[in-house]
Amino acid sequence: MMEEGYNYVKKAEENLENAQEALFKPQEDIVSFVVCKNSQYAILNYLRGFLERKGFETHDHETIRGLFKRCRNIEPRFNQIKINEIDCRGKEIDDSYCLNLDKLEKCHGVADNLDSLLRHLKII
Repeated sequence: MMEEGYNYVKKAEENLENAQEALFKPQEDIVSFVVCKNSQYAILNYLRGFLERKGFETHDHETIRGLFKRCRNIEPRFNQIKINEIDCRGKEIDDSYCLNLDKLEKCHGVADNLDSLLRHLKII
């Protein structure tokens, strides 16, 4: 499980980097799908990575909300991260994605905050 957790975290870092590259282009060049999907998967992978590194199993069909709740139960500092504005938090990630730049930035912000928290907790 520990190795699996490490793999999730590494993938999350790649997802976050891809989202950042797409998000920090001029506004007319931003590809919403790239930012949204990479941010979503970064969040999922950071949460899964945290849980797996702590010795807990995760499952493919868990939602961001479910994973986040499990992480909060283990580590209260997850309460500092606000996932309420992410529309997809309560459902499986599918083909839908955000087009709204404000929503994209908030989703990316959650992924970035998770990266910072996991670094602080020495998971990364």
